[in-house]
Amino acid sequence: MAALEESFPRGGTKRINKSEKSYQQSVEHDNLFDISTEEESAKRKKNQKGPAKAKKLKIEKRERGKSVKEKFEILSIESLCEGMRILGCVKEVNELELVISLPNGLQGFVQVTEICDAYTKKLNEQVAQDEPLQDLLRLPELFSPGMLVRCVVSSVNITDKGKKSVKLSVNPRNVNRVLSAEALKPGMLLTGTVSSLEDHGYLVDIGVGGTRAFLPLQKAQEYIGQKNKGAKLKVGQYLNCTIQEVKGNGGVVSLSIEQSEVSTALATQEQNWTLNNLLPGLVVKAQVQKVTQYGLSLSFLTFFTGLVDFMHLDPKKVGTYFTHQTVRACVLCVHPRTRAVRLSLRPLFLQPGRPLTRLSCPHLGAVLQDVPVQGFFNKAGATFRLKDGALAYARLGHLSDSKNLKLEAFKPGNTHKCRIIDFSQMDELALLSLRTSVIEAQYLKYHDIKTGTVIKGTVLTIKPFGMLVKVGEQMRGLVPAMHLADIPMKNPEKKYRVGEEVKCRVLFCDPEAKKLIMTLKKTLVTSRLPIIICYEDAKPGLQTHGTILRVKDYGCIVKFYNDVQGLVPRHELSAQYIPDPENVFYAGQVVKVAVLNCEPAKERMLLSFKLLSDREPKNEVAGHAQKSEKGVSVGQLVDVKVLEKTKDGLQVAVLPHNIPAFLPTPHLSDHVANGPLLYRWLQAGDTLHRVLCLSQSERQVLLSRKPALVSTVEGGQDPKNFSEVQPGMLLVGFVKSITDYGVFVQFPSALSGLAPKAIMSDKFVTNPSDHFVVGQTVVAKVTRVDEEKQRMLLSLRLSDCRLGAASSSSLLLLSQCLEELQGVRSLLSSQDSVLVQMLAKITPGTVLDLVVQEVLEDGSVAFSGGPEPTLVLRASRYHRAGQDVESGQRKKAIVLHVDMLKLEVHVSLRKELVTRKARKLKKGSEHQATVQHVEESFAVASLVATGHLVAFSVASHLNDTFRFDSEKLQVGQEVCLVLKTTEPGVTGLLLAVEGPPAKRVLRQTRKDSETVDEEEDGDPALAAEPKKKHTLAIGDTVTGTVKSVKPTHVVVTLEGGVTGCIHASRILDDVPEGITPTATLKVGKRVTARVIGGRDVKTSKFLPISHPGFIRTIPELSIRPSELQKDGHTALSTYSASLVETMQQYQAGQTVTCFLKKYNVVKKWLEVDIAPDIRGRIPLLLMSLSFKVLKHPDKKFHMGQALRATVVGPDCSKGFLCLSLIGPHKLEKGEVAMGRVVKVTPNEGLTVAFPFGKTGTVSVFHVSDSYSETPLEDFMPQKIVRCYVLSAADHVLTLSLRSSRTNPETKSKVEDPEINSMQDVKEGQLLRGYVRAIKPHGVLLGLGPSIVGLAHLSHVSQSVPARKDLYSRYLPEGRLLTAKVLRLNHNKNLAELSFLPADTGEPDVLSVSPELVLQKERDKKGMKKSQERKEKNLKGEAGGQLPSKEQMKAKRPGKQERQDSGEAQERVNKRQKRACPLEEDDSGVEVYYREGEEEIEETKGTLTKPAEVPRLRISSGFLWDVGLDSLTPALPPRGESSDSEEEETPRQATKKKSKKEREMEKQKAERELSRVEEALMDPGRQPESADDFDRLVLSSPDSSILWLQYMAFHLQATEIEKARAVAERALKTISFREEQEKLNVWVALLNLENMYGSPESLSRVFERAVQYNEPLKVFLHLADIYAKSEKFQEASELYNRMLKRFRQEKAVWIKYGAFLLRRSQAGASRQVLQRALESLPTKEHMDVLAKFAQLEFQLGDAERARAIFENMLSTYPKRTDVWSVYIDLTIKHGSQKEVRDIFERVIHLSLAPKKMKFFFKRYLDYEKQHGAEKDVLAVKAKALEYVEEARSSVREED
Repeated sequence: MAALEESFPRGGTKRINKSEKSYQQSVEHDNLFDISTEEESAKRKKNQKGPAKAKKLKIEKRERGKSVKEKFEILSIESLCEGMRILGCVKEVNELELVISLPNGLQGFVQVTEICDAYTKKLNEQVAQDEPLQDLLRLPELFSPGMLVRCVVSSVNITDKGKKSVKLSVNPRNVNRVLSAEALKPGMLLTGTVSSLEDHGYLVDIGVGGTRAFLPLQKAQEYIGQKNKGAKLKVGQYLNCTIQEVKGNGGVVSLSIEQSEVSTALATQEQNWTLNNLLPGLVVKAQVQKVTQYGLSLSFLTFFTGLVDFMHLDPKKVGTYFTHQTVRACVLCVHPRTRAVRLSLRPLFLQPGRPLTRLSCPHLGAVLQDVPVQGFFNKAGATFRLKDGALAYARLGHLSDSKNLKLEAFKPGNTHKCRIIDFSQMDELALLSLRTSVIEAQYLKYHDIKTGTVIKGTVLTIKPFGMLVKVGEQMRGLVPAMHLADIPMKNPEKKYRVGEEVKCRVLFCDPEAKKLIMTLKKTLVTSRLPIIICYEDAKPGLQTHGTILRVKDYGCIVKFYNDVQGLVPRHELSAQYIPDPENVFYAGQVVKVAVLNCEPAKERMLLSFKLLSDREPKNEVAGHAQKSEKGVSVGQLVDVKVLEKTKDGLQVAVLPHNIPAFLPTPHLSDHVANGPLLYRWLQAGDTLHRVLCLSQSERQVLLSRKPALVSTVEGGQDPKNFSEVQPGMLLVGFVKSITDYGVFVQFPSALSGLAPKAIMSDKFVTNPSDHFVVGQTVVAKVTRVDEEKQRMLLSLRLSDCRLGAASSSSLLLLSQCLEELQGVRSLLSSQDSVLVQMLAKITPGTVLDLVVQEVLEDGSVAFSGGPEPTLVLRASRYHRAGQDVESGQRKKAIVLHVDMLKLEVHVSLRKELVTRKARKLKKGSEHQATVQHVEESFAVASLVATGHLVAFSVASHLNDTFRFDSEKLQVGQEVCLVLKTTEPGVTGLLLAVEGPPAKRVLRQTRKDSETVDEEEDGDPALAAEPKKKHTLAIGDTVTGTVKSVKPTHVVVTLEGGVTGCIHASRILDDVPEGITPTATLKVGKRVTARVIGGRDVKTSKFLPISHPGFIRTIPELSIRPSELQKDGHTALSTYSASLVETMQQYQAGQTVTCFLKKYNVVKKWLEVDIAPDIRGRIPLLLMSLSFKVLKHPDKKFHMGQALRATVVGPDCSKGFLCLSLIGPHKLEKGEVAMGRVVKVTPNEGLTVAFPFGKTGTVSVFHVSDSYSETPLEDFMPQKIVRCYVLSAADHVLTLSLRSSRTNPETKSKVEDPEINSMQDVKEGQLLRGYVRAIKPHGVLLGLGPSIVGLAHLSHVSQSVPARKDLYSRYLPEGRLLTAKVLRLNHNKNLAELSFLPADTGEPDVLSVSPELVLQKERDKKGMKKSQERKEKNLKGEAGGQLPSKEQMKAKRPGKQERQDSGEAQERVNKRQKRACPLEEDDSGVEVYYREGEEEIEETKGTLTKPAEVPRLRISSGFLWDVGLDSLTPALPPRGESSDSEEEETPRQATKKKSKKEREMEKQKAERELSRVEEALMDPGRQPESADDFDRLVLSSPDSSILWLQYMAFHLQATEIEKARAVAERALKTISFREEQEKLNVWVALLNLENMYGSPESLSRVFERAVQYNEPLKVFLHLADIYAKSEKFQEASELYNRMLKRFRQEKAVWIKYGAFLLRRSQAGASRQVLQRALESLPTKEHMDVLAKFAQLEFQLGDAERARAIFENMLSTYPKRTDVWSVYIDLTIKHGSQKEVRDIFERVIHLSLAPKKMKFFFKRYLDYEKQHGAEKDVLAVKAKALEYVEEARSSVREED
């Protein structure tokens, strides 16, 4: 660069070459702020020459001054661009981003991923591990406020609000990208980040490609000790460093971060800095070039120029700068495009590495009055001078609330009111705002917001997690989803709108983290109770509102403000016992609590929901009605004393002031049945506690004792007025009254609402009185609130009102009901009657010894002889249990229920109940039970297994009171119950809840589980025995008697009553296969056995003798002779070992004897026992190699049978051995195994799965020993196949299903040998294979799984088609062909093949192609040339293998022409059938589908074009409305011959003929062929066979008429499926552009399904048609089809669907109206017209009215039609089209007088002459046809009169 300096030697200047000149110009261009003083002086001299240019000089001075101001314009966001390098200061450090203060009051953000690459990599590792890494520091640990950082602008984005956001990066890779390794010099000051820690220092990422930067430890010790507090540097730590040494041309550099070196680093010219790589933060020596009022212009590094704006002058030296002064400056930013450089002279920036000290402003948030303007900048903002003399700055966006800024208001000296909103660390300036909204804002920063305050905000957005609310400038708060309302909200967007102002209350505020949590719960926002912000605020006795955070079994956790939490223990939840709090309370519920105790040091608080009404503040109960000082207020809980009974309830006195009140009978209980019971046994003088005051008036006070209402009031859950009621709230109330249209529900606070009939129940409601009764307790959900009218709508449906699980609410209802019944018992016990007292003592489950008193007519039995002689006991007919009973007979009976209202006891004689089994029950266990007695609120059932009596609730909810007859419980019905208690309480019953209703059965049927092992169920004989202790030890010899014999074990009774068990494996030493060892023992036989173990009754596990529970086990015995002879202590030592160790003793391949326990039909395996403690399973595929056995394994194997099995492998995790009955399951090469097909791949083969996850593939060549056209047709998924393993080298086996492999002993004939390699192929061999692909040079034929043959086109067919695509069409992939091997190419592993008939002896492969026949027809140009050519062909064929006739048959086997007679043609037809087996039966449908899948090109044939045939007119005369019974069955083809004729063919062919005879036969055959070809070319020829139709549709594939004729052809022969196949083929073949043609086929298919299909098939076709066509057209066609077939109901339903879907289409309304009129439903048609006029736009009304009028004329009432027309014409008299239609219809349906009257009216209208001429002409034509001569003359006279009047009017106007 020094070479660029100019020197002026004596005699002239140095010449500058071109390259130097261009470079110098570029430098000057980059330096935009360089001012050329020489040019200005030269211009000034020129301008002074002429005095006339003085004015121009002033203008230039003004512009020059303006340009100087623009040059010194301070930075704005608009001046920032991507790639700009800029110096910034860390303002805030968050967890995921840095807030960076930029020069001139700007601000940017650095994401956590823009620190450095090494730090980002660590972050990714931490995310992948989902655990924090120890050596990864957080951003607050890496950066601190005040730190100077070099940044590069990543992007300047516009946010959703239209504001710009600056994204920055401090990644050295981006900041130092402008540097190269060659540009690095010692002394350079760079920034970098630590990338890794090494042994002798640190690797530092400086972002220069190809350079490794190393920081030695000695150069980092000072920094670590002073600034890092002795800690080692971590990855991502930001460093300012100087280059100490450069090695390898910049490849390796050594760094230093010592403060003395960094702070004194200076950028010099020797370091070769350029404007391209100049970095912010560099300190340079500069010289002042120019001093202006807006700043300085400096030159530095010899020839660079930069600007210093007024904000970055040294505050102490402002006004003292002069030209050519030498200063030190810091580079602030470098623009990447303009190369503009900005610098700072502030001393803080002149010592790199030192952080800024002043980070905030002391008066932040202060509002200042009359602050004068210092200066204004158009693109940035304005500066102000504060009272203390300090400079302040306001950005452009903060100068005014409006976008239109008044510049006159910001002239220097003008004063404004403003507020300090921020502080710019880079400029050390206070940032101001003049916006009124900011000045008047309540909160400016998060520190201003206090917890518990109520603030207003604006809704920003609504998310699933909550709602964001704007509460101030740059301040947002979150309202969690739980706090959007007092109740859970499903759709908060319906209540809140974006931009809406809301009032919130602050729950939590963290200013440092800028975290603000608020609530919108109305109760919390409007609450006047004191709030708890810290634990010190919670004083005992304090009442406040809180929110339930969690509901646990032990109570509720309530949360207050600032995350203060407290616990409400379970006993403090309610005055009544709550068994399951989760079903009563829910998270997010607002509750009022009282503080019981608080320990602030431990942050523990105890709360209570039990609130007394007198504790409530006056403002909380202001809305309650108060009578007097001694009165009772609504909602108050009181104690009452019963005075007397009345008809409807109890007259009571409220204690202690004896205020009279009334307690209705339904309000005595939540249970409808318990109300009358309590009413009967309550007596005057009884006291009732905790009674709720519902309402009061001057006449009386109304009370309620319903526990649900009392709990609601106590918990503060009842709204006091309508303003507190919100939609979605669940409220507890009672039925006040019932009407036909709904139920009125009243709540404790006297509010009421209506539950309409529609939302009263999930079931259909016929009569509301069937579902609810007056006074019943209900739970209601508020659906709508009208606060003005004080009304609300409620829902009583269970689906809306259910809070928790049905089982929990069911148990709660049952507990309350039984508790009330127990209370009634206590009332009974205080009665004077002995009978009543005795009833109170009898509890269900008690067994009584009774005497039969009488057998009643209904079969029930009455007993006496109980504890009280007068007591009535009854057993129903069901509970008589079919026993023969007589009067006086004694019977034992069990009490089921005591009816305390009727004073009866219900008992049962059933033995399973009287003699219940003693078995311990588990809580939560599921049991089958039989219903024994049903009451209104609950039912009593007995467990099937034990006979225990269990009570369960009939209802699962307070609203669950109605059941259809089919849902009602019946005695004897079996239900599924889940036990909730295991011991009967004072009620004598266990408590349970009912399982799913689907498990109910009307009669007892035991369903044994198919998946539960027998051992898990346990032997009933063993389970029934009492668990007696024994003193037996392993090895003891015992004697016992066989008690029972099971297939797998024998139960033995030992001495002392101990029960033992002998397993089937412990009976014989040598067990022959197939026998059942337990059958050798008989019941009662005495046996001697040895104890070999002890089985636990509960777990069925064997316990070691050292186990304390061994003495209560069931002894496991052995009667093997070998074990009886051995020493007892060594009989079975393995029983002390673990199950894993025992199973590991069995090795794969080992043969064991096992005993069948059962066949699991679900899992498809045999469950067997090898030993008492070793179980095994035999999968289905390992049972046998016989298909017969695998089809019915239960017939082959029986329980207890001994089997010889091979161990495949142990599965210790599941505790069983996997066994096989077919030997080791190795699946090695040569093995035969059974597998299951899992996938069928067309043209490829099968995928077969084996046990234990192994799979294999079967090639299509290995499916059978004989190939077929459809080799995979018989295979489907899950089919079992027998496989031979060809190869097991890969993880996927290679298999074969050939019988020659799987069953070699059968020695079946192999028609198609295996071709596995080229060695298996011989030249000249005839082989069969499947077509693989069609190539340009030939056809590829698969001969084996890996062997392919190629047949060149010349060897494919004798007839070479002109179009090559015919090969792929008629030789599809997978077609079976016979080929002859011509030669072998071992290099290419390819066999050359031939398909020619001469080589294979088979018909020509392309003989079935109709295109070849048509191609020959087009090739004929004359009969003579054709005759000569064919004669030559015949001569050439005479020397072949076949006679000439057979050659002709081989050439054309696909044609079935019409023949008059002749055996030759019959033989041709026979040969055709052999060549085309697919045409013999219905399998032709498959051909159609296959052809339709490929794209068919349109061919130009000589047949009649579709356009020339009338569309949809079928010439065959088929009628779509003819039934199947009227159609004739298909007849055999005309040319079909018998078998005897076929046998005569070879004998005739062998006769020797003379030359003349052969010549005559040739000519005859040629003439016959010509006749056939001419017939085929006849355009008027009607097709008579499927082949004829195939030729036609191939020539015109897009003609729907041909396809419909084809369908009609099949339908005439009653071949419905073939007609469907043709339709499907047509839909695939017709081009997608021919929409109408496709629609015609769809309509035909709809017709077909309508007549011959089912409604389901018609629906499926209709849905497809709608999908592929215009829906309206399809709907209309189907409606017509329904109407024509007289399916009027279906048509009407379809029209109603159309009116909903196409209500804007007038055609639908018109068609429906016509349909109704045709059915004589004129009234309905007129209603449709009215609906149409309401639905359609106004512009369509005239057309619709006209159409309906026409329909009325044709099908309805002509008078009504005239009325419609008259009404239209009175409104629109000049609608000539309406007049014309009216005239036409009147002519057709009216009299001549009516027609003439209309004409007379028309010709007197004021219409245009042209239109009048039209009507006069029509009038004249009508009279000529229907009138007399005088009438014609009269019309002419009127026309002449009209013309004269028209002329006269024209003259008058002129």
